[in-house]
Amino acid sequence: MNSLMTSLRRGRFPSLAVKLPEYQMCAQCIMDTTDPEILFDAAGVCNHCHRYHAVVAADTMRGAEGRAALESTASRIRADGKGKRYDCIIGLSGGVDSSYVAYLTRELGLRPLAIHLDNGWNSEIAARNIENVVKRLNIDLQTEVLDWAEFRSLQVAFLRASTPDCEIPTDHAITAVLYRAAIAHGVRYILNGVNLVTEQMMPRSWSYGHFDWRYVQSVARTHGDRPLRTFPHYTAFEHEVRFPFWNRIKEVLPLNYIDYNKAEVTAVIERELGWRSYGSKHHESIYTRFTQTWLLPHKFGVDKRRAHVSCLINSGQLTREQGLAELARPALDERQFEIDRSFVIKKLALTPNEFAAIEAAPIRSFWDYESYAASRPFWWEGLAWRGARLLQDKPSAARNAAASQVAPGLGKP
Repeated sequence: MNSLMTSLRRGRFPSLAVKLPEYQMCAQCIMDTTDPEILFDAAGVCNHCHRYHAVVAADTMRGAEGRAALESTASRIRADGKGKRYDCIIGLSGGVDSSYVAYLTRELGLRPLAIHLDNGWNSEIAARNIENVVKRLNIDLQTEVLDWAEFRSLQVAFLRASTPDCEIPTDHAITAVLYRAAIAHGVRYILNGVNLVTEQMMPRSWSYGHFDWRYVQSVARTHGDRPLRTFPHYTAFEHEVRFPFWNRIKEVLPLNYIDYNKAEVTAVIERELGWRSYGSKHHESIYTRFTQTWLLPHKFGVDKRRAHVSCLINSGQLTREQGLAELARPALDERQFEIDRSFVIKKLALTPNEFAAIEAAPIRSFWDYESYAASRPFWWEGLAWRGARLLQDKPSAARNAAASQVAPGLGKP
């Protein structure tokens, strides 16, 4: 507990090696003390639930108001993009959220360029989904293929770093290639599939440092076997100053303007785009499927389904009982797990003994490596986060501008 309090006083989250003395699960969602920062009120409701409803109320819009604000934003994007081949950039993974964003852009009359990051781990279903989406919507697709030798070294480095955020290399590269494409095409808007309704309850101790290039470099230097010469990246200065102020690029989160219901959205893209399900959230990537169903639960005691399902509970898309039942089911069947484990070990050029050593290594934290966050005062991250929010096209910012505009037919899946 002393270690936990010291971390909190420094403005840092604790390592997953820190265990709370008593187990407790939220009375409203299914988040629990596998998050070492979790807090409960007198009724047993966790801080994630309280924050969820406050953030959704402040930064999402629904119904006619949301439809009007989204159309107002789209109108501005169309106007700024006149005379250009594309008026916005979208990321496309083959997953539910990015596929529906692609669908929305065409409903809004936008001319997007879709960017796909090929990191070598696409499932066959994800590849088919991407192909179907761009063909049916008549969207141009640009695929950025990572240098495999370099990326393999970085992924193995993150595994050996023994932190729970082994997906950060991919997430960092995706953001980098989206901004790179926007700059190359003179486009000012990136439409992102991130949404607050279904994905905002992830604890910091489970995954942190996605925007921190110094952290990525530190892990690569410490545990990698080659320099990062071609890996797409951006510095803190670029992310916080150059992109938003010099290049004047804004991120738009269109799913925060609509009544976002996962089941309804899935039905739309299945019907309209020929999209096929790949299983659970983010399982369009074989590597993500393996890390979320095996490595995180078995090594770190983390089941990310808790955060994903808790969002659906708080949004009314699942009951708590349904959420508990979902968590009780195996995340992946045993046969598929064995296939994935063998494939991952072989593709990363590891031996079974080397991978066993990775699994057995002591748990470490983001704070055990160099980072921008570690070199700044504890209040800097909050200040930078608030600045980034001001530069986003958020529903709350669009509310007054679009109050009198209603665009029928948009928003409700």
